[in-house]
Amino acid sequence: MARFTDKVVVITGGAGGIGISAGQLFADEGAKVLLVDLDEQALGAAVDQIGSKQVSYCVADVTQAQQVQRYVDTAVERYGAIDCFLNNAGVEGVLKPITDYPEDVFDNVIDVNLKGVWLGLKYVMPAMAAGGGGSIVITSSVAGVNGGPGLSAYVASKHAVIGLMRTASNEGAGSNVRVNTVNPSPVDTRMMRALEEFAAPGAAELARKKFEAGIPLKRYAEPKDVANIMAFLCSDEASFCTGGVYMVDGGSTSSR
Repeated sequence: MARFTDKVVVITGGAGGIGISAGQLFADEGAKVLLVDLDEQALGAAVDQIGSKQVSYCVADVTQAQQVQRYVDTAVERYGAIDCFLNNAGVEGVLKPITDYPEDVFDNVIDVNLKGVWLGLKYVMPAMAAGGGGSIVITSSVAGVNGGPGLSAYVASKHAVIGLMRTASNEGAGSNVRVNTVNPSPVDTRMMRALEEFAAPGAAELARKKFEAGIPLKRYAEPKDVANIMAFLCSDEASFCTGGVYMVDGGSTSSR
């Protein structure tokens, strides 16, 4: 039997590279999947790409409490429960030093990457506990354990969600709700295309080569590399794993 037969998985950032890859993996292993994102057209394309009748979507802004409650209610009404929650939505902001960083961009990054994660925990944890427990995986980053020039908002947000995870893992333990983070190095997705262009306008490929050179395995992660760890953390094999920081970084942090 597939690991997630009859399990219900909610994925925020569901129309992005990691979200689609995770949705595909969980659907292939028998789960019912709800993809959550802002762009309905992108969500429809993601569902079509995955190609499973067990995958559907809900349009929601993760920074708005009522919309977060709506995607939680949608999952429960449509599928009966929430067993796994990939708290994955995030934005990169811009690449600028603190002294030049636009305040409105900073606020947006913190809103999506931190408040959005907090709201997800706030509304998913009770629903998950009511169903007997489950697993929550928050997408942090190598930027959640290291610093880096030009990414103050992103780095701050990804450090902060590790703190949220550690609090939530303690608060959820009595209800059998496990909470962990995954911390990828650069992943071969749209976000890295944007950061490459920020780093070297008009010479993004050179920026990519420089980024890859700093990774011991000399490549970006593929979205499925991250999805595989997410799936493990949601599986019965990880039933004693909570409160952990799981690096998916090709050795990046070990080489610093």
